Amino acid sequence: MASDALRLTDVQAFYGDSHILHGISFALKPGNVLALLGRNGSGKTTCISTIIGFLKPKGGEIRLFGETIEGLSPERISHLGIGLVPQGRRIFPSLTVRENLIVAQQRRSKVATPWEVDRIYDMFPRLSERHAQMAGTLSGGEQQMLAIGRALMGNPRVLLLDEPSEGLAPLIVAEVGRTIRRLKEDGQSIVLVEQNLKLALEVADQAVILNTGRCAFDGSTEQLMNDDAIISQNLGIYHAH
Repeated sequence: MASDALRLTDVQAFYGDSHILHGISFALKPGNVLALLGRNGSGKTTCISTIIGFLKPKGGEIRLFGETIEGLSPERISHLGIGLVPQGRRIFPSLTVRENLIVAQQRRSKVATPWEVDRIYDMFPRLSERHAQMAGTLSGGEQQMLAIGRALMGNPRVLLLDEPSEGLAPLIVAEVGRTIRRLKEDGQSIVLVEQNLKLALEVADQAVILNTGRCAFDGSTEQLMNDDAIISQNLGIYHAH
């Protein structure tokens, strides 16, 4: 039996005395995109922070392709193969586009076609055009592409995308969607945290909705699309087919 790319089992997490995640369980299948949805304050970012090791869970387990990773340092977790595109992008503004990519490069023995700078440029031709430009002078959309490119340079086995469409113009959001679809075609396993429900439902295979730190829904995006009650109850929006 092939193991899940990522599996959370009964994960509990606290910020100080505040209990934020109450027994979160879900599994990402290899090569799938899982949309992690929920209102602001539902626990999505805490969930991502716990997976990547910024926050140590107080209970439960997190496995990456069957290997236990909860409680390890963020560096170790990244080294084992989890890549993060953080909310707000956080590229190095005073380095060039090319330097931002090279700094992030990690070799992995098991990767069939590793990510190299030229492969990133093939995926994002605009970054190729701007390779010598300071990253801080790029547009928001270009910075988002650079943030995704930089995470890919680590050759992650699972990629966490935290609000990739936030603050971007609709045309650029569509481009982010195309990028996620291309990565999925390449077999990349992805957890996508996204406020834009339309984008999330278009690219994801699976969806998990968090509500006040608990799983309110866990199933296929197809099931979710056909359940307006769940959507309006947990996301506060009405989704018309």
